[in-house]
Amino acid sequence: MIGFLSGLVLFSDGQEVILQTPSGLGYQIYYHKVLVEGSSASVFISHIIREDSETLFGFSSLRAKKMFELLLSVKGIGPKSAYAMVATLSIDDIITAVKLESKNTLTKVPGLGTKGASQIILDLSNKIDRVKMYSDATIKGHLVGTPSEFSAVELPLMEKAPTATTINQNQELINQHQIMQDTLMACKELGFKEDKIIPVAQRILAANLIHKPEQLIHLVLKEM
Repeated sequence: MIGFLSGLVLFSDGQEVILQTPSGLGYQIYYHKVLVEGSSASVFISHIIREDSETLFGFSSLRAKKMFELLLSVKGIGPKSAYAMVATLSIDDIITAVKLESKNTLTKVPGLGTKGASQIILDLSNKIDRVKMYSDATIKGHLVGTPSEFSAVELPLMEKAPTATTINQNQELINQHQIMQDTLMACKELGFKEDKIIPVAQRILAANLIHKPEQLIHLVLKEM
């Protein structure tokens, strides 16, 4: 499964991007951003495999990718509908709409009716907070915290080929994600609720240099 790609932007029109990796392969990715052709870019990928096709959907952050994949777990929501939702609404808007049961917000997504919005709220009301455990940081060289994950026109995600520093930063994001997952699992096994664990763990991660899950688990439990 493909989860992340870096390479040269050969084509970009705000709907799709063709990214040529250093191996020479060109990947066609659904991507609701305009990237500068001829620049280098990095994209988180959700790789959808069907019996008769394989499709790549691109995201600027790990949190956006995980939100897309969570939406796919909803009955009746397919990849294109899920992607349209993440393209139309910000991740925070989706989380808030589900928690407040705001069908009006969700039905702003083209093609999503009241029935679909109700199903999303029903299926995700107890799961939506888990998306917050994933990093919303974008790759170095790209703007962070834009109102939508998919602005109409963006700067390239990376203005230069990946450096050792960039690779280390990306690896650190992956390491923190794993530490957060392990901590969440351990604390849930001890009876603590996910919506209580996540904000405490995120705050501790932001304020401390954590290298192992055991460190974060210990600090979280001290505050629970």
